[in-house]
Amino acid sequence: MWAYTVGFTVLPHVGGFLGWFVNRKEIPVWYEKLKKPSWCPPRKIFPVAWTVLYTGMGYASYLIWNDLGGCSSKAILPLGLYGAQLALNWAWPPFFFGAHNLKMALIDILCLDGLVIGMMCSWYRINKIATLLMVPYLGWLAMATCLTIRIWKDNPEQKPGKSE
Repeated sequence: MWAYTVGFTVLPHVGGFLGWFVNRKEIPVWYEKLKKPSWCPPRKIFPVAWTVLYTGMGYASYLIWNDLGGCSSKAILPLGLYGAQLALNWAWPPFFFGAHNLKMALIDILCLDGLVIGMMCSWYRINKIATLLMVPYLGWLAMATCLTIRIWKDNPEQKPGKSE
């Protein structure tokens, strides 16, 4: 059973790592030039925060999967919401860092917020501990959403044909 625990716990890190790896060169070049609010966390905080959040998220998904008896018909909605929010989570870095598309990144994170809230509501009746493990993630998403909104508002997109 430990293999399932490890697998579920590691899974969110895979997309997070790939997102970082693919977009890592854009961070010092493009991201540093963006106008950001004074309350923007330092760059060094992000990998630490995401490691903790992905670990809690992954383990929580394992608890839900285990409580529902694996991939049963009862697991379709709760784990489907989890998978959907994980996909949107992994899609944010390519929109933001890769495509420099602040508007799509904002749309993505707003949808992500809604999916996480819906997922947590569906999980609450199944496993309260799993739901509580998602609270730090929801808190971080709230900050990240506000940060994305501010960066989008404070950094108007370049018109086609104009380069930096």
